[in-house]
This record gives sequence, structure tokens and C-alpha cells, in this order.
Amino acid sequence: MFKELDPLLHSQLRLGIMSLLLGLDSADFTFLKEKTDSTAGNLSVQLDKLSEAGYILVEKSFKGKKPLTTCRITKKGIRAFEDYVNSLKSYIK
Repeated sequence: MFKELDPLLHSQLRLGIMSLLLGLDSADFTFLKEKTDSTAGNLSVQLDKLSEAGYILVEKSFKGKKPLTTCRITKKGIRAFEDYVNSLKSYIK
């Protein structure tokens, strides 16, 4: 029996973001942009989708005079990621 895959996490970029955040306390926008090799616009859209779902927290502040966007995974996001991985395993067995 196959478990349904979370369509929000099935996107390559969103899955990459979640995978990175899972191993970190937090990450800033520039780090995520570089690690995922995405454009600023696409990354921004995907972060909004993950934030709206409650999977990540996005905090906007300033570092000196420059804007700073910092992201961290939530408990809900961790559970969703773990469920996604377990669902994938059901396809492998």
C-alpha cells in the first residue's frame, strides 16, 4: 500500500530547502539561494509556500542597513518531512 506524498514537499526546490533546514538551527536567504542554486524570485515564492503551510518560520530583520531574511524549520515541518520520507519508503519496499 502506497502512502500519498505531500505535494508541497514533492517539489525539488522545497524539498531541498527543507532538507537543508532540517540539519541547521536556521539559515539566511543568501545561504539557501546558493545551496539550492535557485533564483531569488523562485526561492522567495517557495519560502512563502512553506511558511504559509507552517513548515518553516521566516523572520525578516536588518543586518546593519541590509535586509536579512532568516528561515528555520518548525516542529510541524519536521513531522511533515519525516512523513514524506516514510511515504517514499513505502514505494521502495
